[in-house]
Amino acid sequence: MLHFLLLFSRQGKLRLQKWFTPLPEREKKKVVRDMMMLVLPRPTRTCNFLHWQDLKIVYRRYASLYFCAGLDSQDNELLALEVLHRYVELLDRYFGNVCELDIIFNFEKAYFILDEFLMGGEILETSKFAVGASMEDADTLQETLEEYMSKPAY
Repeated sequence: MLHFLLLFSRQGKLRLQKWFTPLPEREKKKVVRDMMMLVLPRPTRTCNFLHWQDLKIVYRRYASLYFCAGLDSQDNELLALEVLHRYVELLDRYFGNVCELDIIFNFEKAYFILDEFLMGGEILETSKFAVGASMEDADTLQETLEEYMSKPAY
């Protein structure tokens, strides 16, 4: 089970955070700071798995973003790496070659994709096509609502 998923830039700016276990806000900030201090200075050719406190940390760098997940010590690191990769594939599919600016300006879409893919720290939907279809449905609904709300009500 994932405890958290963090996306941060090479400059140490947090772009997205999803917590699957309840923590106080102060503890969350400490975890984010510790993850950045552990992951950012590591050389590119080193292993993507770390041990931190009683968790395994799995991270992967895609372009200028680091995707970092904390999981239980008995969980499979390779599966967590696959989860991170699948999330990037879903973002790529939706945004078309996703970049950091897509996450910054469309963070609600990035969270929605994550919520369609993961729930409670576990994989909810493994199919990229099913997640893509739900995203298309949500976009269609949003466009319909915007069109409906823009019409005069007399």
